[in-house]
Amino acid sequence: MLDDALKSFPERELEQLVAVRRDLHRHPELAFEENRTADVAADRLGAMGLSLRRGVGRTGVTSDFGEAGAPRVMIRSDMDALPIAEETEAPYASAEAGRMHACGHDGHVAIGLAVAARLARDPGRGAFRSLFQPAEEGAGGARAMLADGALDGIAATLGLHLWNLLPVGKIGIVAGPQMAAVDEFEIVVRGPGGHGAAPNETFDPILASARLIDALQTIVAREISPLDSAVVTVGSIHGGTAFNVIPKEVVLKGTARSFSAEAHRVIPEKIRRVAAGIGAACAVQIDVDYRRINDATVNDPSVAALVAETAEGILGPGSVVESRTMGGEDMSVFLQKVPGCFFFVGSGLPGAFRPHHSPVFDFDERALAVGTLVLEASARRLSQQIR
Repeated sequence: MLDDALKSFPERELEQLVAVRRDLHRHPELAFEENRTADVAADRLGAMGLSLRRGVGRTGVTSDFGEAGAPRVMIRSDMDALPIAEETEAPYASAEAGRMHACGHDGHVAIGLAVAARLARDPGRGAFRSLFQPAEEGAGGARAMLADGALDGIAATLGLHLWNLLPVGKIGIVAGPQMAAVDEFEIVVRGPGGHGAAPNETFDPILASARLIDALQTIVAREISPLDSAVVTVGSIHGGTAFNVIPKEVVLKGTARSFSAEAHRVIPEKIRRVAAGIGAACAVQIDVDYRRINDATVNDPSVAALVAETAEGILGPGSVVESRTMGGEDMSVFLQKVPGCFFFVGSGLPGAFRPHHSPVFDFDERALAVGTLVLEASARRLSQQIR
């Protein structure tokens, strides 16, 4: 049924979707700098005759339309790019040095605008809010919009993510945690420093760091239920300046990921306990700075079931699969406040894997049509369900 769905999608509308996506791709903007992107969204919403609210969460845009007084469904699209130098050599490649839409947010904005246009032409008995969000990539854009009233009057919410781990025509949905909670930590290991030829005369923060990295892995391997999923990763190590000097300081940076509320709760204290033990054993000082970024992105089961049923009606039996990732999303901020569903839209290019957050990221643009069809139909059904 994928072919039927794509054939039913107006060619002119798909061309417009692609044009918007490619324009945004050429002009990526980082977190809270999405002024041009917000202008594109606002100009197109205004051309639809819709009212606008600018500067929501600093650079965000919202637009309300539909039946007055009815419960409102919010449709969220994120706008920010990443500090990555593009290496695709596509004709629409980034024109901004060191910046790239490497996660599909350009496509999300294009889909969000197409869905808004469709719903605004015929809202039926529904009421909707289109929301274009800045700073999803770890900078707190959803919280900034929430503080500016983005959820005022909202009864339910929907969002999507183009997903290269699935082919076009597949929709990934989980009733419950879809994406993981994301935490960040920095660990500083300090010692007196000394001569590399006389390690017995000092206490070595490099040795302590090596033991600490190894010991942190036992948190997941031995202290989190094997039926639960969690990750503790050290992604950055900096220490030392010379081959024959034991440094005074080593800095480790990393991330912890989890799905369950219990794992999310206990991991920070476990990291601190392990660090304290290694510090005592190695006679060095270890300080842990632990920061929460996002909670898990958790779908409401009834809304997830509605989206799954809607998608299968459009794309056919077998088109909906369970798909979870330890990646994170600040759509979680909205889903903690109102019921909703965040789902994946297959976008993998045939014969070429283009990973998210990589310099060669790109996606199959047919996914823009698929995302528009599923998101529009789901929003219409959800608006009726919450009446």
